This record gives sequence, C-alpha cells and structure tokens, in this order.
Amino acid sequence: MDALTLLTTRQSCPRLLAPAPDAAQLKLILDAAVRVPDHGALNPWEFIIAQAEGLSRLGEIFAEAAKANGGDEAFLSKAEGMPKRAPMVITVVAKTQAHPKVPVLEQQIAAGCAVMAMQQTAFALGLGGIWRTGDFAFDRKVHQALGLGDDDQIVGFLYLGTPAVDAPIKAPRDPSPYVRYL
Repeated sequence: MDALTLLTTRQSCPRLLAPAPDAAQLKLILDAAVRVPDHGALNPWEFIIAQAEGLSRLGEIFAEAAKANGGDEAFLSKAEGMPKRAPMVITVVAKTQAHPKVPVLEQQIAAGCAVMAMQQTAFALGLGGIWRTGDFAFDRKVHQALGLGDDDQIVGFLYLGTPAVDAPIKAPRDPSPYVRYL
C-alpha cells in the first residue's frame, strides 16, 4: 500500500483476532513510533505491551479501578474483558518533563503522534488496529497500577491484531468546512 492511500483511507478496525503482530512486525511498529516529530529529542513516551497473560493483567487493573470508582458488577465484568478485544494492546504513555522550550502539551502530542504512526504501520503491514482512550486512560488508579509517575499521561490504548472482517472503506470526507485562510 502506498503512503498516500494509507493516509487517505485510514480507519479504525474494532474487530480484531489473533494473530497479533509478530516480533518483526512489532519492531517495525515501534520503529515508526520513535520516528515521529519530537522537539528537543526528549523521547516523551513509553510503550507498555500486553499480550496473553498481560491482557488478563490489564483487564484486572481496569476492573480494580472500576470497582474503586463504584462500578457495578456488570461494568466490572465488562472492564475486565476490554483488553481481550484484541490479541495485543499497547498502552502509550506520554512521559513528559519540564523543559524550557518544549511545553508539556507538545510532548503529549508527540506521544499521540507515536500512536498514529504505530496504527498506520500496522495497517501497512496488513494488520488492523483501533486507538481507544476512555476513562481508564485518565484514571490515577490505572496509572499507579501500571507504575506511572504523577506527570505521566496515557494517551491511548492501541489494540492490534488481524482484522476479523474486511471493513468497508468509508466515503471520502470534504475537509473544506474545517479550513480557513488568513
């Protein structure tokens, strides 16, 4: 797939099955992640990869956070199963630091660009993926269970695997309503 087709036909793939990316594919996905724009070469990211038992552990973390927040039994069960919707989940964390020229927001955006690059690379490799956030991305209990610092921020859970079905290509969108010139 050429780069322009990849960029202009990108869409999420929420129904994912095994296999997950293999070691060589995962290396390419991570190589793409660390090549995104990174003002000051701060490397403001961390990638926490969950597969197999790691998916179960991530589900337990979600369920523990849901329980601490007063979730009912139905939601606890749903939370525990969330990571198992794909054979691999990469939690992407913005690891920000004080810097005189690179604001925290710019570092968080760089981590977000890493998620996009990873998802696009997965698509180029014939895999599927979906970038999810939700309440757990902002839940301090989840952050603590993952060993994150106070200034760290989850920017996404990237679910990766093999598409369960061929998703129909969405109709092209007209960007003109969102554009203005000075």
